[in-house]
Amino acid sequence: MTALDLSSPVAVVGAGTMGQGIAQVALVAGHPVRLFDAVPGRAREAAEAIGARLDRLVAKDRMAGADRDSARARLHAAESLTDLADCGLVVEAVLERLDVKQELFRALEDIVGEDCLLATNTSSLSVTAIGGALRNPGRFVGLHFFNPAPVLPLVEVVSGFATDVTSATRAYELARVWGKTPVACADTPGFIVNRIARPFYAEAFAVYESQAAEPVTIDAILRECGGFRMGAFELTDLIGQDVNESVTHSVWQAFFQDVRFTPSLAQRRLVESGRLGRKTGQGWYDHSEDAERPEPHTAEPVTAPAYVVVEGDLGPASDLLALIREAGIPVREDEEDHGTRLVLPSGGQLALADGQTSVEFRDVVYFDLALDYRRATRIALSASQDTSPQTLAEATGLFQALGKDVSVIGDAPGMIVARTVARIIDLAHDAVAKGVATKEDIDTAMRLGVNYPLGPFEWSRRLGRNWAYALLDDLHLRDPSGRYAPSLALYRHAYASDKREGTSS
Repeated sequence: MTALDLSSPVAVVGAGTMGQGIAQVALVAGHPVRLFDAVPGRAREAAEAIGARLDRLVAKDRMAGADRDSARARLHAAESLTDLADCGLVVEAVLERLDVKQELFRALEDIVGEDCLLATNTSSLSVTAIGGALRNPGRFVGLHFFNPAPVLPLVEVVSGFATDVTSATRAYELARVWGKTPVACADTPGFIVNRIARPFYAEAFAVYESQAAEPVTIDAILRECGGFRMGAFELTDLIGQDVNESVTHSVWQAFFQDVRFTPSLAQRRLVESGRLGRKTGQGWYDHSEDAERPEPHTAEPVTAPAYVVVEGDLGPASDLLALIREAGIPVREDEEDHGTRLVLPSGGQLALADGQTSVEFRDVVYFDLALDYRRATRIALSASQDTSPQTLAEATGLFQALGKDVSVIGDAPGMIVARTVARIIDLAHDAVAKGVATKEDIDTAMRLGVNYPLGPFEWSRRLGRNWAYALLDDLHLRDPSGRYAPSLALYRHAYASDKREGTSS
């Protein structure tokens, strides 16, 4: 058994929200817990707050009264770091400053036993750098819980450059015994979740900055079309604009200002203005008590087209053909394979977002990627100023006939859901190629850590091996800054598939 024995005390240093949450997890698992904070009296207040939360669990029949009483008896507020001397594990959840954390662990190293596991809950600092201050960094590991720690199941177990395999294994098994779902991760900026999640925010902000759509419409498309639990704007208002931007900036700097992680200027202005989201009452949205939530752009009802002609197959959008037929709209098939698109009665074309722009072609309307076209309640369309009004009306009427709300956005290549998912897939492949984590752990982390409807590799299998690469390659041609350049790992993934199928890349 590599996990810590339940009789061994666990210490948590830092009695804020995260520290209290981690302490509660260890306490409910059965450990004696010592809670310490440098501010006098704060650890005692935090212990009382944890006790009150246990009371609420009992009131909701989620915990037996006897278990609550036993847990309360095992929880103690420590007066000094020396009270932690016999602990088998110390987890810190203090200020996100490298010097503060290093100083704390140097002090702890002189107090605890040699077999004590030392762990940091940092979300943005290098585990290697924090552990570099220790005489024995081999016993130092990252245990990144997600807030609220007692509720969210994911724990990223992060191995620093000098972390011993046995220490990482002990931490992993401990998280599992505590009822969490651990994932193993190398020490990389943002670890798994905060590294791979950056495009979810970045692409939404980029579409807004290009004036292709406003926040409420982008959020609605991400939710109702993409299947995400929340949109990027409402989620960052919940997290706190300052917190979200700080993580983005930290990852960007740690990757030597890699353009793929460039922060948003629009979000920077929001932070500078003090509009930090729900906690200040104003962010992307007005959160004041009597504020009315704005409505997403939704097209007015128009007549459905008399028929559509399908050319080729629609790839990830092939389910649409059954829905169109079920709606009573005749589907004619063109025997000549001209591509993957629908031709409308006006002669205009309707195509799945592919990284190209509508303005490049004569009368093309793009529609966005959906998690499930049957269950999606909203579809986004993208058109240019040169698109025929009749073509746009027919495209709008078609999706309305399928029971969808339609949001028309500007001529944004890759649209919203498609380019977001493609970039997430790309960063995931890149992370695996660089030894950050396994495909399975990345999928688990993104589903449990940020509630994505699918993990990146689940998306990739559903969409086809070449889909993300082709879309990003088209985007890169139109924006050669490097932001959309497909990674070498994604290129290899797509090319290997082509070679196996006997086709050229």
